[in-house]
Amino acid sequence: MTLNVNGADHELDAAPDTPLLWAIRDHLKMTGTKFGCGMAMCGACTVHMDGQPIRSCSMPIQAAAGKKITTIEGVSSTAASPVAKVVQQAWNESQVVQCGYCQSGQIMSAIALLEKNPTPSDADIDSAMSGNICRCNTYHRIRGAIKDASEKLG
Repeated sequence: MTLNVNGADHELDAAPDTPLLWAIRDHLKMTGTKFGCGMAMCGACTVHMDGQPIRSCSMPIQAAAGKKITTIEGVSSTAASPVAKVVQQAWNESQVVQCGYCQSGQIMSAIALLEKNPTPSDADIDSAMSGNICRCNTYHRIRGAIKDASEKLG
C-alpha cells in the first residue's frame, strides 16, 4: 500500500486495517504523532488528511491511501504553510508546552482551525480544540497562542 505522508509517497508492507498512527510511527519512524487513548478521544494522534484534522489511531491505512497525510514533522519542515509557522511561533512565544505529550495534536488542530478560520471566536476555538485533551491543563495558554497566531495572520 502507498501512503503520501508529508508530500512523499511511502510504500508500506502492512495490513490494510493497520491504524494510520502505527504506520506513521512504526513503519515510517515519524514519532512526533503520539499514542494517547487508542479510541480517537484524546487528540494526541491528530494528523491532517487532505487538510482536515483526523485521529490517526482509528483511521485504517486503507482509508488513507490516495490522501495527503501531514504529520507534525510535515508542519515543522521548511515547506510548512505560513499558518503552520505562525502557530508554532505563537506556541513557543506563549510557552504553551508543559509536559508536551499532547502538543503535536494540539498544534495540528490549531493549524487546521486557523487555515479554515483565521479569526476564530472563543466558541470557534473551543469547538475546534474540544477533542484535544491536555493533562497538564494548559488550555488557557493554548487559547492564548491561537489568538496570538490569529492576530499575526490578520
